[in-house]
Amino acid sequence: MKELRNEDKILSSVKKIHMIGIGGSGMCPLAQILHDKGYEITGSDNNESEPLSRIKKLGIKVTMGHFAQNVHFSELVVYSAAISKDNPELVEADRLSIPTMERSVLLGALTRYYDNVIGVCGTHGKTSVTSMITQILYLNKMDPTAVIGGRLPLLNSNGRIGKSETMVCEACEFVDTFLKMSPDISVLLNIDNDHLDYFKTMDNLILSFHKFIAMSKLSYINGDDELSLKASEGIDARIVTFGMDNSNDYYAENIVSNKRGYSFDVCNKDGIIGHLDMCIPGKHNVYNGLAAFAVCYDLGVSAQGIKDALEKFTGASRRFEFIGEYGGYMIADDYAHHPTEIKATLSAAKALPYNKVICIFQPFTFSRTALLKDEFIDALSIADEVILTPIMGSREINTYGISSQQIAEKLENARVIDTFDEIADYVFENAKKDNIVITMGGGDIYKAAHKIIAKYN
Repeated sequence: MKELRNEDKILSSVKKIHMIGIGGSGMCPLAQILHDKGYEITGSDNNESEPLSRIKKLGIKVTMGHFAQNVHFSELVVYSAAISKDNPELVEADRLSIPTMERSVLLGALTRYYDNVIGVCGTHGKTSVTSMITQILYLNKMDPTAVIGGRLPLLNSNGRIGKSETMVCEACEFVDTFLKMSPDISVLLNIDNDHLDYFKTMDNLILSFHKFIAMSKLSYINGDDELSLKASEGIDARIVTFGMDNSNDYYAENIVSNKRGYSFDVCNKDGIIGHLDMCIPGKHNVYNGLAAFAVCYDLGVSAQGIKDALEKFTGASRRFEFIGEYGGYMIADDYAHHPTEIKATLSAAKALPYNKVICIFQPFTFSRTALLKDEFIDALSIADEVILTPIMGSREINTYGISSQQIAEKLENARVIDTFDEIADYVFENAKKDNIVITMGGGDIYKAAHKIIAKYN
């Protein structure tokens, strides 16, 4: 039995829950789980979306717009980190003394409903590996519940409700939100210099990952990643390593680059135990595939069952997602918003049979852009041409004096274009046959890709 926390007691004492921003990618699967467990759910949102349509189809009442009266019949109000403190629904909940709970706290409470929670953490690859594990377990009739940071095409959703005791969760380190979870199995993919506006030092970041994996009974660690190994020091739980070096418990051999991705043999102490043909580009996906293989193999899925499921996996939404060919050139979209991710995606693109890689990048948050400006310049230089948008500040104010122009002027073939409509016009006029155009970033840059496509319709 997992130790109950205060939020668990609140959740067990209420039946009527209102969710602010219910259509968000992080909120939608939680609403589905709560609805399935018999809670009376209402919600509000400012924007129509595909996840919101799924919520409405469940019979959940959704109000478009945020109004104080929306919370009047609720016993608990849940909100995402994107909701401001002066939101009228939060203000009204406070006035009426209705308990409120941030989304990550709710997710943590829900992980204590399940006996076998798999928490996938790491600076890069969380959504991809959470998606891979979910797809493998789902196609092998293990009926998992899942909470994923992006849409899994197989499910056309970023979450699902299963009837088993297994729950697969993306575990995000941002402001230590993953420490609210209770994982039984943890997966640590890598550690890189991100969110240092919060963590301040790499030692603090490593300590946070250490605390997360210390909560689990079994941890899968990238044995090729020095910082991940450092985070695992002093852990009482059983540790299983994966990587390309044959000193790992699970390792890759005979790695070959193909048109859509890498193929390789999966080995352990018994030798070759399986073979994977990945259908997503980039050598980093060898690590991702190994991690998913190791977890699912140890859960009892056969090597053939894993292979069959992963060979149907073409990526999570916005993870090097091929959108289609228009005007003779390919349009793709990727969530990469950190220099390491950008470097991995653009390197993968350069390895594909296109004669020019055009990257449309939207920097996300002023702090990250300022702290890692030189690293962004280095990573973006891999592309043949770079188009930058203005920085999307999200929750931040630009106290850093940073701009996209400061990056563009250090690159050979780069420009800043202010609006998505202007970007679509530029690409429509300048992209050529056998180019690949990749929209990239953690914000809403994917809208630029759809504006380009609209010009052909």
